Amino acid sequence: MAVLAAQRRARRAEVPTRDHHNYLLGVLSVLSLVGVVGLWALLVRLGIFSPSLLPSPADVVRAAGDMYAQGTLVADATASFRRALSGFLLGSFLAIVIGTLTGRSRIARVLLEPTIQVIRPIPAIALVPLAILWFGIGEESKLFLTSLGVFFPVWVNTHAGIASTREDYLRVAACLGAPRHQVFTSVVVPAALPFILTGLRQGIAMSLILIVASEQAGVTEGLGFRLDQARLFSQPDRLFACLVALGVVGALADQLFHRGTRGLVRWAKEQS
Repeated sequence: MAVLAAQRRARRAEVPTRDHHNYLLGVLSVLSLVGVVGLWALLVRLGIFSPSLLPSPADVVRAAGDMYAQGTLVADATASFRRALSGFLLGSFLAIVIGTLTGRSRIARVLLEPTIQVIRPIPAIALVPLAILWFGIGEESKLFLTSLGVFFPVWVNTHAGIASTREDYLRVAACLGAPRHQVFTSVVVPAALPFILTGLRQGIAMSLILIVASEQAGVTEGLGFRLDQARLFSQPDRLFACLVALGVVGALADQLFHRGTRGLVRWAKEQS
């Protein structure tokens, strides 16, 4: 009893220490961003970079404020996020289904993996002309490009996670009399889940990269469209404002996904 009581006291003592450690890490992250912005401002002030090429942080903030006041910044960010989310959901769904098939079935792997491996090295941006030829310059081509780009990182991780399930786990479940569907849901899926979540986080970033590239034709709103307009009219402050907005949207989406899903893999050691 005394040993158990001591263990409980030790666990309670760990909580404040862990919270303090996390707080310090958060402060350090904020200070690193402040340092980058400060270095940026210093480089511009010293004339190392021309303001026509690298506007100062103050100019970018003013440009972002003007765009926000006009309503374009929020509208563009919302449009880009909506398109990216649609492509992410479609590409992730297809990738998880097909990755599960190729990871579990040798026949599916033989039939599908060669084609996937041939297409996978082709940059999705290189398929922009094909997407326009097939689907036009409307929303369908953007959905095609984004979902295709998201598909491959999610498929690779899903396939690897499903295929790498330890055989001893499967044998133990079979010896205990678990039916095949229960082995899949209770052994294979939990073992593969950290891989799948990693692929989905990569897919989030890929969806934003590709939606910006695809928005530079055939749309009148979106961060990609606004970036291209800023380039055409030589407005570097607005261009950087769009880049910062894109980075913020991507970082928020990634952190929300990470925080929302980390409870699903409590047994896995966090890598980030």
